[in-house]
Parts: sequence; structure tokens; C-alpha cells
Amino acid sequence: MVDPFDVALEDADLLVEVEMTTSLIIAASASDGPLPLDEIDKILGVRQAS
Repeated sequence: MVDPFDVALEDADLLVEVEMTTSLIIAASASDGPLPLDEIDKILGVRQAS
């Protein structure tokens, strides 16, 4: 018998967001003060405008 509630509960986009948030939390906790915006951008993979 097939269980209709036996589904994969993996959301790739959500996993990426959780990984980015975790990276920010780790960097912030290791910092002596507020993270510089360029460091936040680097962690989030934001590219600088040309």
C-alpha cells in the first residue's frame, strides 16, 4: 500500500538560505563588533556593482 504522506521534505532553496544564515551567525559570533557590510556581502555571495 502506498502512503500518500510519505513524501520528500527537502527544499533546496531553503537549505541554501539556512546555510547562508548559519554562515552569518558564525561570522558575527566570531567578530569583536558589527560585521562590515563588505564581509556580509562576501558571505552572502553578493557581487559589488561595477
